[in-house]
Amino acid sequence: MTLKVTMSTKILKMNSSLSNTSIKCVRDTSVTAVVFPCLYSILFIVALILNSLAAWIFFNIPSTSTFVVFLKNVVVADLLMTLTIPMKVLSDADVGSWRLRAVYCRYSAVLFYITMYISILLLGLISLDRYLKIVKPFGKCALQQVRVGKILSAAVWVVMLSLALPNVILSDQPPRLSGGKLKCTSMKSNAGLLWHEGFNYFCQVVFWGTLALMVVCYTFISRKVYESYKASKSSSKAATRRTKAKVFVVVGVFFICFAPFHFARVPYTLTQTRNNANHCRAQNALYIAKETTLWLSATNVCLDPLIYVFLCKVFRRRLTATLNRKPLPQGTLESPTATSTQQEMSQIVHSNRAQYKDSP
Repeated sequence: MTLKVTMSTKILKMNSSLSNTSIKCVRDTSVTAVVFPCLYSILFIVALILNSLAAWIFFNIPSTSTFVVFLKNVVVADLLMTLTIPMKVLSDADVGSWRLRAVYCRYSAVLFYITMYISILLLGLISLDRYLKIVKPFGKCALQQVRVGKILSAAVWVVMLSLALPNVILSDQPPRLSGGKLKCTSMKSNAGLLWHEGFNYFCQVVFWGTLALMVVCYTFISRKVYESYKASKSSSKAATRRTKAKVFVVVGVFFICFAPFHFARVPYTLTQTRNNANHCRAQNALYIAKETTLWLSATNVCLDPLIYVFLCKVFRRRLTATLNRKPLPQGTLESPTATSTQQEMSQIVHSNRAQYKDSP
């Protein structure tokens, strides 16, 4: 009798554990459904104003350098990413039916992420371009040709959009609601889940590889700037600080915006693509971490205009003229290919030559 009770107890426990693992983890969105839509709404308004102004200014500047070509493509990527934010706000706030959420999962979210990584790659190309122009200004490199810059920009768009397309195609399963809510991964087939996980690993390589490239490039750039000041015997500490700020602004914006998200993304993706229903609390914690760091990444669309102001003298002049409602004087666009750092280094060299001429 005791044996039968023991066996039945074990069977009940097994059935209970099986039923528990079969239960889908219901995501707790009580906080995120309120906080993040508000944050993204503010971000959308600011980003739309800044990037619309940046687009209007940049597309009145001729593409006479690879630097301008890359910056124009960053503006386009940021604008597209900005235009996907309203759909994310509605989806996160659970406004509308599950069909709107399904459209967001299949199309809008894919465009949101892919434009972010296109922007990341373009910022890497900008760093490489600045390295070639500042550290090796007299070298002949194909990467410094405008035509090559346009080809590289087009290649970035084509490759990244092509890799993102399967995320759209393979999200072809009938939507399944969990706790009255639709998870994006529920629309993916098994092949879609595998592609989603693999593509996330690829994006990690893109980010960390680009970050490494930027660190190397800006290390050499900062050394070159320091040597230029040392050679010119410049005593202007303000100018030195200003140039250092311009040299490191891209790396600073890049790291602050994107690094936290890429620390959180892989663990969160694994909870999406693999059945870990026993760790529901961890899944919810990772979801909040992912959403928080994703919003931080999205703020890059507001911070990129700082790069344009710091690094592109032509953009800064046009922006000032636009805000002051004054036409640009003739001759202000005589050097659209030079970055601000290049021009300051050039001024150092000229002042150094003048000192030698004036010396007895």
